[in-house]
Amino acid sequence: MFSEVSDLESSDCASSLRRKRFNSRLPQLGLLALLVWGSVALLKTLNSTIHGKPDFRRLPTESRQVTNDGLLKVSFENVRNSTFNPVLQSVQWIGGLNSPGEDKGLFLNVENDSYVIKSVYDQEYSRLLLEGKEFTYNDQNFTVDHLQASPDLNQMLIRSNTIKHWRHSTFGSYFVFDTKTSRFYFIGDNIAKAEWSPNSLDIAYVTENDLYVYSSKNHTTVSRVTEDGSAQVFNGKPDWVYEEEVLEGDSAMWWSPKGEYLAFFKINETEVQEFPIPYFSQHDDDLYPEVRLIKYPKSGSPNPSVKLMIYSLENNKTAAVAAGNKSSLITEVLWVGNSKILCKTTDRCSDILSVVLANAEDEGSHEVSRIESSEDSWWEITHKTMHVPKDESKGREEDGYIDLIPLDGYNHLAYFSPSYRSKPSFLTRGKWEVVDGPAGFDQDTNDVYFVATKKSSTERHLYRVNLHKPFEIIEVTDTSKEGLFSVSFSSGMRFALLSYLGPDVPYQKILDLKTTSSDIQTRGNVVGKTLYYLEKNEALRNRLRQYAVPEKSFRELNLGKDENGQDIYVNSFEILPNDFDPTLRNHYPVFFYAYGGPNSQQVIKAFSVGFNQVVASQLDAIVVVVDGRGTGFKGKQFRSLVRDNLGDVEARDQISAARLYSEKSFVDSEKISLFGWSYGGYLTLKTLEKDAGQTFKYGMSVAPVTDWRLYDSVYTERYMHTPQDNMAGYNKSKVHNATALGQSQRFLLMHGSGDDNVHFQNSLRFLDLLDLANVENYDMHVFPDSDHSIRYHNANVIVYDKLLSWARQAFNGDFVRGFY
Repeated sequence: MFSEVSDLESSDCASSLRRKRFNSRLPQLGLLALLVWGSVALLKTLNSTIHGKPDFRRLPTESRQVTNDGLLKVSFENVRNSTFNPVLQSVQWIGGLNSPGEDKGLFLNVENDSYVIKSVYDQEYSRLLLEGKEFTYNDQNFTVDHLQASPDLNQMLIRSNTIKHWRHSTFGSYFVFDTKTSRFYFIGDNIAKAEWSPNSLDIAYVTENDLYVYSSKNHTTVSRVTEDGSAQVFNGKPDWVYEEEVLEGDSAMWWSPKGEYLAFFKINETEVQEFPIPYFSQHDDDLYPEVRLIKYPKSGSPNPSVKLMIYSLENNKTAAVAAGNKSSLITEVLWVGNSKILCKTTDRCSDILSVVLANAEDEGSHEVSRIESSEDSWWEITHKTMHVPKDESKGREEDGYIDLIPLDGYNHLAYFSPSYRSKPSFLTRGKWEVVDGPAGFDQDTNDVYFVATKKSSTERHLYRVNLHKPFEIIEVTDTSKEGLFSVSFSSGMRFALLSYLGPDVPYQKILDLKTTSSDIQTRGNVVGKTLYYLEKNEALRNRLRQYAVPEKSFRELNLGKDENGQDIYVNSFEILPNDFDPTLRNHYPVFFYAYGGPNSQQVIKAFSVGFNQVVASQLDAIVVVVDGRGTGFKGKQFRSLVRDNLGDVEARDQISAARLYSEKSFVDSEKISLFGWSYGGYLTLKTLEKDAGQTFKYGMSVAPVTDWRLYDSVYTERYMHTPQDNMAGYNKSKVHNATALGQSQRFLLMHGSGDDNVHFQNSLRFLDLLDLANVENYDMHVFPDSDHSIRYHNANVIVYDKLLSWARQAFNGDFVRGFY
């Protein structure tokens, strides 16, 4: 939205009023009019001379909302009311009544607020677990916020009164509902996490940072596993940094396959320093801010210490596994047998990976199975290492596991059997990457399913490979067509929920993988028969016919030569505005969006209609997204170039791409801008700093890191090592050259004051730097009490409105003329 002055100046109605007023006084003001006309002409001449181009082309005050083809343009209102949101269903597969040989594809479904077990194989099958989402206990009314069925489906674990904590975690009141007796049992309030044992006999839960085991057999026995839980010691639950950066979830406990043992983290953050976050608008009657303290380890400062513990339910004893040392990170835990557990540890900076095996039957005795160096890179944290159980009848002589490790510079599937083996048998290879790890393992056929970039780094297709036939890759989805797929499997691996996420309108369908025939001619599967579509999104497809949605065009850009004389190829996409005319000269602004964090990816063929399409439609701008060096899925060498030097090659690649666009005849090179949020906000500032106004004239930075010493240790040191070991790198990587930033035309900075992830301290330090350098060519907007997502008190509406209106001002030349 324009400011009031800008609206007035571009309004035809306002111009008419001014003409009438001047006409009534024309005889007296003739000379003055000539003088004003002459001054304006002189200013226009000077402006044209200074910028080497004619005056800025102003966007219409009221952008025409219909294209030349008579279709509607994409607007903010469309995006905010979910006009273009596809319906995607999640399936909670049930394993309790399924054996691998008798997989009926059971899953939990919600129908009319009731919880029902359904079957993808037998659509007549239905078993009611809980009727309605409201229930009464001790004359109090409760609402089901979350439900988890026991593996045997006889009892339900229910969470109510949910209170959000950090990004992934919550607190709530937990109950057990017995489906046979229709009776509710109360476990407790203020519970952080609760999980069923595989044998349905027990529930492990955490309250006040202590771990307990509740017997669902008699509903009276509760065993207290730990007694040292406190504000500084976490049992079975991650602290802030482990939740955010390591586990990426709210649970730090793992049941053994038969429910005989419970492994858990004991995290001690006594030595971690506290960071205060003031909140200013939580309560109207509070005259002083509420200050919340969070244990937040910054780069180079003490980390929490973590131990892996194993609790024996039979003996009521707990033993510690000797994994790593005080400064090590424990990044993944996996049971690889009924009593054997595997854990991955890295050193503080993720240079060295150690894999430790422990035996719960021998009070946690352990052995180190392998130690590997990252070799000028780092070890990314994985969560999908998969146990391959022993079955001599299937040729699996010992328990093993499938991991994701680099082979010739690309992430591939590696099979370790027996589990203590130090060298694997690779299942896949090539100049492409497996995404995340194995997606599923069929114990009957020895087939391993996985999603990979084998066709293209911007696509995701489903494949399978057999344990006994490595490198013989079989396509499951049709790779002759563009596609981005995700998958989940029923407990016996007979059925799969295949989700097509783009580039066309998403759909979901259920596959039968055990059929001897495929339906590639009719349904697009190379393997498996489509039983039915769970979701086709026909309503969305029909709505899209009314709109002129600017389409993404994917391409690989050549950014020139690197320091070694090698061509730099990066993935990108562009979105052209409606009614784009390439014959126009110096016409279109360019709006770059960047994230660019290590191993991240934005250029991917997913269906989406959001802010980028709004910009293209409403600002008549070309939108460009570039995944520069350091981003993921193009190999280890490509992503590792940023090690110890964040913000360098990433910024250079954005500048190189912008220069390519500035040379296009239809682009107005005075209107090239860059927007980013979080790491993208950091990259925006670093790009403006390195470019010094030569190519990017405008930038919009939201919630940026400005100094990597201020960000959390686990993330930062993975890519930068510690400040103590790499101070030169930290000094170079921080946003530090205010003079160079001052040479851009103008930039926008926005941040939430309650950001617990990228602290507001980053922006305040940056503002101080600008003040000291007398830099004033920027605008600032602070969102009181908003966290990193900027949503508190209508903030998410305002932040995007501000971005669009500010970009409109930039592209109209308001900042050049001083209209701000």
